[in-house]
Amino acid sequence: MIPAILTRLARLLGTEIKNRQLDIPEQYGEGYCKGFVFNEHIRMLISNYRLNEDVIVENPEKDISRRILFFKFQHIFREPAARQPETAPSVLIATSRINTDEVISVHSNTATINIEVDAGYLSGLFDGPERSTVLQSLLQNTQPLVFEQIVSPSLQKIADEIVTVPVGETFERYFMRIKAEELICRLLMELERREEKRLYALNSKDIRAIYRVKQSMLEHPDTPPVIHELAVQAGMSPTKLKRLFRQIFGDSIFHYYQAFRMQEAARLLKEKKLSVSEAGYRLGFSNLSHFSRVFEKHIGMKPKKYSVPALQLRD
Repeated sequence: MIPAILTRLARLLGTEIKNRQLDIPEQYGEGYCKGFVFNEHIRMLISNYRLNEDVIVENPEKDISRRILFFKFQHIFREPAARQPETAPSVLIATSRINTDEVISVHSNTATINIEVDAGYLSGLFDGPERSTVLQSLLQNTQPLVFEQIVSPSLQKIADEIVTVPVGETFERYFMRIKAEELICRLLMELERREEKRLYALNSKDIRAIYRVKQSMLEHPDTPPVIHELAVQAGMSPTKLKRLFRQIFGDSIFHYYQAFRMQEAARLLKEKKLSVSEAGYRLGFSNLSHFSRVFEKHIGMKPKKYSVPALQLRD
């Protein structure tokens, strides 16, 4: 079976789906979208394309009576069809009560792996009563909740296998289901390590405010965040801002900012070939020794060593 939203998109673009894959017609853009309905409990949509214009597709399979969990792995492709801003791969996790799938903007899903899983089915796969607050609340799926997790190397490896491993038609559906469930299992193992003891129900207004704060903060990696200013921007108290930010992203505002800043430093050193001093100054460090210590804490080695090609290190 094929997700109905993929069939509807094909109809809008005036094309056909072949072997569960929709290739974007040249006049509309480039790339592909591929979908799987494994059973009544789990489905997956793989999207890697660029559209010349936005296309809005209403999801015909939206059913608010079902307890569906939504997992959106974004910026996950090594070679995306669409040029994207420099953004670390992450996964957005939402309960059905957020209604993220009420209307799907196809244009915003151009480099993603989307997986929908029935919460009851997923909960039945776990043994033992001892579960973290985050995992328990997610599997119960009775509150409007959103989490975002940075994609770890183990998650990226599975995503790469989904996209790149050649599988014949006989085994493709079975292979993809195993990989989809492995991806979710690995993700939940990481989420379980979060230490929140109490979770707060979210509303659309607060979620948008938190994401505005995150975007504003990451657009200026050379300027450390000021909680009071961010709280004013979000229209909430500093206490509420810090609480909801940690709940969604699993980290404090400053530590999240610092981790992003070091990932950006690593990119500047490796991809842009900046010197250690150039990268440090660009990211707001006036003390390069301090920059080196912070970089090593987050990346695992000093920036000078990180920027040296591996071949040169062996020589």
